[in-house]
Amino acid sequence: MDFPQPQTLQQIASIIAAEFVGNPDYKILGMNEIHVVREGDIVFVDHPKYYDKALNSKASVVLINKKVDCPEGKALLISDDPFRDFNKLTRKFKPFQSSSNRISETAQIGERTVIQPNTFVGNHVKIGKNCIIHSNVSIYDHTEIGDNVVIHAGTVLGADAFYYKKRETGFDQLVSGGRVILENNVHIGSLCTIDKGVSGDTTIGEGTKIDNQVHIGHDCVIGKKCLIASQVGIAGCVIIEDEVTIWGQVGIRSDVTIKTKAEIFAQSGVSKTLEGNQQYFGSPAIEAKKWFKEAASIRQIPYLIQQQKSSK
Repeated sequence: MDFPQPQTLQQIASIIAAEFVGNPDYKILGMNEIHVVREGDIVFVDHPKYYDKALNSKASVVLINKKVDCPEGKALLISDDPFRDFNKLTRKFKPFQSSSNRISETAQIGERTVIQPNTFVGNHVKIGKNCIIHSNVSIYDHTEIGDNVVIHAGTVLGADAFYYKKRETGFDQLVSGGRVILENNVHIGSLCTIDKGVSGDTTIGEGTKIDNQVHIGHDCVIGKKCLIASQVGIAGCVIIEDEVTIWGQVGIRSDVTIKTKAEIFAQSGVSKTLEGNQQYFGSPAIEAKKWFKEAASIRQIPYLIQQQKSSK
C-alpha cells in the first residue's frame, strides 16, 4: 500500500507515538505485509519467531515490539503493539470513505461498459471498456477492472480480509487497505466473493474464468487463463499460476502455490504446494493416478481377508 506522498521516519513515529531508530528524515513510501513488502515500505512483526524474517526482508522500516540491532540501511519503529499501530497507519492513509451514490462520482468507467440496476460501484473504482456488470454486484473502493470483463449478479469484490489477532478481549481485525484487480477478459460468476489484500492486491489474471459461488481470500494471485469451478474456497495468500484448472468444491489452505497447468479434481483438499502439469485428487491432495491406485488396492482388502480366512 503506497502512501499518498512519501513520509519521513519521524512523521510516522509521531502518528503512532513510537520510538524510532534511524535518520529522522528517512523516506518511507508505503507499508506492506511480509509476503509483498518492497524497498521503501514499513513491515510489522510482533513475534520473535518472525523477527529475522522481517529484519532481513526488503522492508526499509521494521515496526517491531522489541529493541534489536538495526540492520544496516534500515530503520526501526519500536512499538508495544505493532499490530495495533499497523492498523492505525492503514486507517490514517487509507481511511474508510462513505458513499452516497450508487455509482461513485470518483469512479472511472470505460466506453461501452454496461452496469445493470442495483449494482454499487465504490470510490476510486476503475472499470475498463466493454464490460458487463450484472445487477446487485458490489464493487468496493479502489477496485480495478480491465476490459471485456463480465461479472454476474450478487458478486462482491473487495470485502475485508479474514485476518484476526486473538486477544484476551476477543479478536482484533487487521484493517484491509489493499485492492482487488481483475485483468482483461476475466469472467466472474454469480455470488462470488473476492477479498481485497490487507496491504497489497488480490489479482485475477487475464482470461481467467470463475464459476458461481467461489471464494478467493485476501492477497491471492490467480494467473492467466485459469478455470475455477463452483464452490471452490481459496484461503488468503495463495498463488495459482497460469492455466490451472480447479474443479468444484476444492478447498485450498493459505500460503501454498499451485503451479502452471495443474488440475485439481472435485472435492480435493490442498494443504501444500502442488507441482504443475499434473492431476491431483484427495484430501490431502496427491497425484490422481497414485490416489486411484491406492483406492483400488483398498477395495481388495475384504477379498484378501476372506482369502486368508478360507486358507486356514
